[in-house]
Amino acid sequence: MSEHQTISAEDFQNQYFSGHDSHEFDVDLDSDSASDETGLLTEHTQFANLHAELEEAREQLFSIRDFIRFGVTQLRNYEVVVAQGTTDEFAEASAIVMHSLSLDWSADEQILDCRLTSSEKQAVLALLEERIAERKPLSYLINLAYFCDLPFYVDERVLIPRSPIAELIQQQFYPYFDANELAKPLGKKGTEQASKFYEHGLEVMQLSQPERILDMCTGSGCIAIALATRFVDALVDAVDIDKGALEVAMVNVDHHDLNHQVNVIESDLFAKLPPEHQYELIVTNPPYVDAAIMADLPPEFLYEPEHALAAGQDGLDLVHRILFEAADYLSPEGLLICEVGDSEWALNQAYPDIQFDWLKFANGGHGIFAITFDELTAHRNLFAHYVQLLDNSQ
Repeated sequence: MSEHQTISAEDFQNQYFSGHDSHEFDVDLDSDSASDETGLLTEHTQFANLHAELEEAREQLFSIRDFIRFGVTQLRNYEVVVAQGTTDEFAEASAIVMHSLSLDWSADEQILDCRLTSSEKQAVLALLEERIAERKPLSYLINLAYFCDLPFYVDERVLIPRSPIAELIQQQFYPYFDANELAKPLGKKGTEQASKFYEHGLEVMQLSQPERILDMCTGSGCIAIALATRFVDALVDAVDIDKGALEVAMVNVDHHDLNHQVNVIESDLFAKLPPEHQYELIVTNPPYVDAAIMADLPPEFLYEPEHALAAGQDGLDLVHRILFEAADYLSPEGLLICEVGDSEWALNQAYPDIQFDWLKFANGGHGIFAITFDELTAHRNLFAHYVQLLDNSQ
């Protein structure tokens, strides 16, 4: 699917969640002309041995476990970058195999030794070949990604969901907000002294759960939808400047049947939000990649929309504006959660007098801070200074 094509929520559900034919890319591994027909291997001499390796695997491998192991080896041999939706080669290979077989991505130990039919082998190897030869992220190849254990439609109009903010959402931002039975504790099990919740470093306030939440720079809508599923009584506004991204977000809102709870809004940050909208929780994962990193991105990341990644020389162009404007929309007892990734150092350099609360994550991740209404208002002059510098440079 090209970045200009759209898909309805009904088509998404029918194709990806109802016993679908999981992958339409079809390569006849018995045919000598397979490489020419796909156009994948003939253009890249570094993949000269791949077709032979795939053919050998088709003949000699049998079980799900076999094909996952083979996938890990091939991903490593061909130096495929795995960082968009899955976190390592094993998770990526498992997703390729399990999705091709229309199974849940997390491999159940009880089925790992099940044998594949010839057509199933072909489906697995065809998807693996395309992933290696095109270097296209798996989620774009299959138009599917998971976030907070929820499925989302994605294409090249949006970033592939992968934010550590998922952990905070699953725990309902405890202990800043009070948690209920929908929270998913991440604390260690089996030890009475172990905390029920992972200690992310949020301030202990245990306020009432938020009634109104803002997801700024929503992209696919994954954060907004995940928030809605954890805070079922809250209204969630999902904001983005990009119309294409909002089309994808609406597909996902429809699919998860959350039109009554999630409001998709086209806006340049806060520009089209009424000032009377006061949010107890603002979550934002804006573009934050600096110029140096943008210039050296691996091929996989070049499939993602550049405007959803790049944010000026130091990666903070949007973050400065969000910090300056957020106080007008955050309630006095509210919380702003902002992800800046590797631009964490640049933010600390820009505001050396501000002690940002950098959060910790059980499953890895960094560059996410929490800031309160009082802190935003106390340092507003500093934020205004950088916004003025940005305006003068344009």
